[in-house]
Amino acid sequence: MDKYGLIGYPLGHSFSVSYFNQKFADEGINAKYINFEIPTIESLLEVLGANPELKGLNVTIPYKEKVIEYLDHLSPEARAIGAVNVIRVMRDGGKVKLKGFNSDVIGFTQSIEPMLEDYHKKALILGTGGASKAVSYGLRSIGLETVYVSRYEKPDTICYSSITPDVVREYNVIVNCTPLGMFPKTEECPPLPYEAMDEHNLLYDLIYNPDETLFMKRGAEYGAQVKNGLEMLLLQAFASWEFWNGKD
Repeated sequence: MDKYGLIGYPLGHSFSVSYFNQKFADEGINAKYINFEIPTIESLLEVLGANPELKGLNVTIPYKEKVIEYLDHLSPEARAIGAVNVIRVMRDGGKVKLKGFNSDVIGFTQSIEPMLEDYHKKALILGTGGASKAVSYGLRSIGLETVYVSRYEKPDTICYSSITPDVVREYNVIVNCTPLGMFPKTEECPPLPYEAMDEHNLLYDLIYNPDETLFMKRGAEYGAQVKNGLEMLLLQAFASWEFWNGKD
């Protein structure tokens, strides 16, 4: 039986494990999907050694960037983004070869693109981790300017205290790539001047639990269009399956 799985730490409830095992059952695929909760990235080698049937992995926090040094090949998108969340596992005799891809960029771009209007030209990306890099790459690929937002000012990054009402009106697409507002801490949201938003703003939250985060709710109160990350998850899961099965 083929195996697929997810590496990360901690994992808790995983969308991927329920999605793929349901897919395998529905489509009569002789495979199973397993959560591999590994406390350090070095444990990846143990996972590969103990599971010779492994054909593919998803990668989540905190290993999307750290895993790259273990890979033999990278797709052009994964190389440009500097983060990997899908690994194809290939075995040639006794040797294991790993190729890294990024399905975050595909899932996100396909999900947000139908929502964009001509006046959506600039975006704020909240957070600076692996997912935010994929979001920035995706938005730039469809013609938007992007700026990262963090608690600390860095090159190409502004801090939350610099986001004035004028910034929110100019950078009217805002993507939350932080865990702020995720269950169970649903009373949290990024510190933004929500009262400056209107129907020209588009707020996209990568979080999907709860369905409507406080970030989304506060934006919607002022007329902003909002969307959570569930469709992105579904689209990137579909892309993962394609990558594992040899479609680059």
